[in-house]
Amino acid sequence: MRKLRETATAGLCCCVTIRTFSPVTCDGEKASREGCYSISDERTETVSIFPVQSEQRPTDFSSLLQSLNGRLLFAIIASAFGSAFQHGYNTGVVNAPQTLIETWIGSVLSDRNDGKAADKSQVTLIWAVAVAIFCFGGMIGGLCTGIVADKFGRKGGLLVSNLLVVISAALQGVSKMYSSYELIIIGRFIIGINSGLNAGLTPMYLAEISPINLRGSVGTVYQLVVTISILISQILGLDYILGTAERWPILLALIIIPGIFMFITLPFCPESPKYTLINKKKDIEAERGLQWLRGTIEVHDEMDEMRAENEAMKVIPRVTLREMLSNPMLKTPLGISVMIMLCQQLSGINAVMFFSTKIFNMAGMSDDGAKYATLGMGTLNVIMTLISLFLVELTGRKTLLMIGFSSMFVITVMLTISLMFVVGNTIVSYLAIVLVMAFVIAFAVGPGSIPWFLVAELFNSSARPLATSIAVGVNWTANFVVGLGFLPLQGLLGSNVFLIFVVLLALFVLYVYKKVPETKNKTLEEIQMLFRQESYK
Repeated sequence: MRKLRETATAGLCCCVTIRTFSPVTCDGEKASREGCYSISDERTETVSIFPVQSEQRPTDFSSLLQSLNGRLLFAIIASAFGSAFQHGYNTGVVNAPQTLIETWIGSVLSDRNDGKAADKSQVTLIWAVAVAIFCFGGMIGGLCTGIVADKFGRKGGLLVSNLLVVISAALQGVSKMYSSYELIIIGRFIIGINSGLNAGLTPMYLAEISPINLRGSVGTVYQLVVTISILISQILGLDYILGTAERWPILLALIIIPGIFMFITLPFCPESPKYTLINKKKDIEAERGLQWLRGTIEVHDEMDEMRAENEAMKVIPRVTLREMLSNPMLKTPLGISVMIMLCQQLSGINAVMFFSTKIFNMAGMSDDGAKYATLGMGTLNVIMTLISLFLVELTGRKTLLMIGFSSMFVITVMLTISLMFVVGNTIVSYLAIVLVMAFVIAFAVGPGSIPWFLVAELFNSSARPLATSIAVGVNWTANFVVGLGFLPLQGLLGSNVFLIFVVLLALFVLYVYKKVPETKNKTLEEIQMLFRQESYK
């Protein structure tokens, strides 16, 4: 028997008190539950029961499909396609027309200087700013997620953010007409803010509208749309489609299409029932929204869980940044969320993508052949992310993260060695291609998708917006730093740059194994019980 002090922010506990923990027998559930404890206050007679280990919920394909109805699928598509598309498309769209746009920038500078030829370094700098400003906007958008989510809601925030898409598409679409590369820079900065907001709001919305047994699969949809949109940007950027000197403004302005799609479809979907109940205090409206999403009026159990969370949060003060960084019950999951985001961005995926074209050329492929091989990599990324959508509910989050990062570590070691002997050796060059493909598969299995929705699973509704802001902001910041720092490192170290990622991946595997909890099929209360146990050790 032991005494523990619990704070008000520790999950669903409602006050500061000294409680005594002692094992008891749970009547009628001894066969299906393990580790039941009675939490009794020495000064009162209040007793509540918390299971240390969650009961098993069905995760076979038939049960997953039964939980997915047409309305829920509509809400998933309406929110994810219109938002995640901007994230992926604007990440990849600038690669194919780079030479064309740089040539145009040079001509604009020349016209402004009375026909004097533009300095190549100036053109390169302008282009680098245009590319990098997208991530900088993403940092700002990510850090604003919490404010927007609390003020406008999850669905409402997405619609407000979508207004930025219209502005960005207009600016980039007319940039050539007005001979202004500044419009591209401003447009990409604005769409970066939109993408940063989307990266926080969409996984939050998807997590809050999903049944527990579909939470991981639905959360993976965001990354799936990102990979699909990157592939679409690569296809449309081919020189016989939109990758021409006349059509590249259309390529940049096409972001308006998913924006219009969201404006048409998302208003028909309900706001997150949790946000409606807990933030807006509208019980009936929340229940109607949940009934719409589930396709049935039998939503009493889910509503009771949300009401219990709402009652507990009434006596919990608003979570501040100071509280987030000092309270062990919040600091621990925040540290996990931030580290998983860093693991994703520092895993070496960007380095592998950068080297892929060079590796393809070393294998004797022509420039056109290397382009199509890159498209093949994008297609493989989409397929494996789609497969992970099912695996995440069958095997669990932690398992897929361990498999992904461990595989990436082994592959990176082999790739580093092969790149030392690849010059003039056809067999080794083909082996390097296989390793690049394997690396993409390992990344897509778990590390590519799980970080986006894991943060939403680790926090209750009061802490979730702030935690998401911090985690998503860190992700975009890391993306920005990698984009700025990789080329200088690559120029300094050559192919040996992968040694850095070998060390980082080894550390990431250890961290995931030691610190990251398994959240599959666990309620918020059960997940927070894990952190309570950890904080009292």
